[in-house]
Amino acid sequence: MAARRAATSLKGPLGKALRAVARALSSLPAPGMLIGGMAVIARGVPRLTRDVDATVAAGELDARGLAEEFQKHGVLPRITDAIDFADARQVLLLRHDASGVDVDVSLAWLPFELEAIAAADTIDLGGVLIRVARAEDLIIYKAVAFRPQDQQDIERLLTLHGKKVDLARIRRTIEAFGEAIDEPDRLAAFDRIAKAVDDG
Repeated sequence: MAARRAATSLKGPLGKALRAVARALSSLPAPGMLIGGMAVIARGVPRLTRDVDATVAAGELDARGLAEEFQKHGVLPRITDAIDFADARQVLLLRHDASGVDVDVSLAWLPFELEAIAAADTIDLGGVLIRVARAEDLIIYKAVAFRPQDQQDIERLLTLHGKKVDLARIRRTIEAFGEAIDEPDRLAAFDRIAKAVDDG
């Protein structure tokens, strides 16, 4: 099946970093995908972003092995204790050396994360073929982080994809995450955004 083409053009440092990340992800023994702002763009939401976020299924590689693989593609640790930080926080803080663009690679362990990676599809993003999280899963990722930009992304993703996503699954997953992170009001906050989109 041909990759779907996202209606965007990537030039300059961000495009260079994305190409390096795509090459690194395709070379790994474990599956991965694009998340974060670049994934939101790939799903049709025009917005600004300055970095590249990805996630990789943990198990095949530990943080050190993952860093070594990315280094082969010019994506290097951007802090001195990147491996220790990744072991503690499950995110590897990298930077594409040639462009100076920051790259965050999270290690996916949770059932939701692994399901999301398995369901990702390949998109042609500005000439770069890369696996990208579905809109439905991006909404969940954004609802967990829930910063102001994340809330805006949720609103715009729901506006574009609300008729095609499984809203019941999204709500169940957000509710479970809210309980896990001791934020019981997270689902209600998401529901307010969803209602505003539906009413709009």
